[in-house]
Amino acid sequence: MPTPDTTVSLDKIREADFDAVTALAYAIWLPHYSPLVGTEKTEYILSLRFTPNNLRAYIGAADNGMELLRVDGALVGYCSYAKQGDALKLEQLYLLSEHKGRGLGGLMLRHVESLARDFGCQRMFLQVAKGNKDAIAVYLRTGFVIRDAVEIDIGDGFVMDDYILEKAV
Repeated sequence: MPTPDTTVSLDKIREADFDAVTALAYAIWLPHYSPLVGTEKTEYILSLRFTPNNLRAYIGAADNGMELLRVDGALVGYCSYAKQGDALKLEQLYLLSEHKGRGLGGLMLRHVESLARDFGCQRMFLQVAKGNKDAIAVYLRTGFVIRDAVEIDIGDGFVMDDYILEKAV
C-alpha cells in the first residue's frame, strides 16, 4: 500500500495527457506482452488503441472513460471502461511493474466496480489473454469467473486468444 504521505489520484484523461498515456502504455505493454504474444502483435495493438481519435472518445463521454493513476504526481497506470447494455466492460487496467504489489491495481479495480454500480450495471466483464496467467489469477481472486473463451481476428493476421471474465457488482 502507498504510505500515508503518498498522494494517489485517479483523473479523467484530457487531451494534454495523450502523449504521456501513450508513452506509458508502450512502457507497460512491450515488456509484458512481447514475451506472451510477440513484439509485432503488441506494437500492432498499441498502434490501434492509442490514436488521438480513440483517446478523444473518452473525453466527456457519458458511457465510457479513461482515468490516469498518478502517485505523487507521476503517471504510473491507467484504466478504461465502457458501458455495454447492463454491464460495464473493463477495457484496460495497467500499472508500471515497479508499482505492482502496492494495492494500486486493486484501487483502480474497486473504482471501476463503483462506477459500474453508479451506471446501474449488474455485472462487469473483461477480456484477458489466455497466457496472461498473473492477471487471470488476480481477477479470479477478486471474484471474477471465466465465462467464455474467444478468438477474435484483429486484422493484419493477428488474433486475440482471450478469456472473457465476469463478475457481479
